[in-house]
Amino acid sequence: MLYWLMKHILLGPLLKLFFRPKIIEGAENIPKEGGAILASNHLAVSDSFFLPLKLSRRVTFPAKIEYFTGKGLKGAFQRWFFSGVGQVPIDRSSASAAQGALDTGVRIVREGKLLGIYPEGTRSPDGRLYKGKVGVAWIALESGAPVIPIAMFGTDKANPIGSKMWRPHPIRIKIGKPLDFSRYEGLSGDRFVLRSITDEIMYALMELSGQEYVDVYAAKAKEEPQKKPEKDSRKKPEGQGSGAPGDADRLPGTKAG
Repeated sequence: MLYWLMKHILLGPLLKLFFRPKIIEGAENIPKEGGAILASNHLAVSDSFFLPLKLSRRVTFPAKIEYFTGKGLKGAFQRWFFSGVGQVPIDRSSASAAQGALDTGVRIVREGKLLGIYPEGTRSPDGRLYKGKVGVAWIALESGAPVIPIAMFGTDKANPIGSKMWRPHPIRIKIGKPLDFSRYEGLSGDRFVLRSITDEIMYALMELSGQEYVDVYAAKAKEEPQKKPEKDSRKKPEGQGSGAPGDADRLPGTKAG
């Protein structure tokens, strides 16, 4: 009830008024029923707000457990808010906790729901698309659900990193065709298969979003000092980065296997 109240009365109308979110491609690719994994690029925290706003079905996103464990009035408000926008807490502090998060994802999809997930694991530090983590592939194989690539545009302008205030900016969404990995059923324990599937998902996201791909995890890139890319009008070869730490020396595979 709280989810729909937030979407249609408390929060949704304001977001529609100031940001005019719009699906510009592929709305028909979201199934009307049954479980599916919505794998999106991740430019800002607000990604998790705008995508559900434009879909008729509820979307559940995993969120870091810190949003649900805060103390005092602020902590209570965060728990209420993030629960209201359809997020569930996950603990990634250890290997066992991370596995628990993956199991939660599989349960959500098997219940016939839409699971929103960011394969990059964290927000992009510079607007580029970073290497995907294999958890999305494991959930896909364990649940048997299709993976639907989604590209968000403009959320980093509306909700810049480090800014406490959102800024009115048009939000656009592209939804790709479902990716079926049922041919790899029973191979969720094979790391090579998981990496190949994840690369195929990231390739689909790269094509959909038009982002430059970086073959490094976003979390690692954030740990390194950022070097501002130099402007260069020359066309770079495929896979060549911009000069910042963690530049790509390859593109994600176009097909698993």
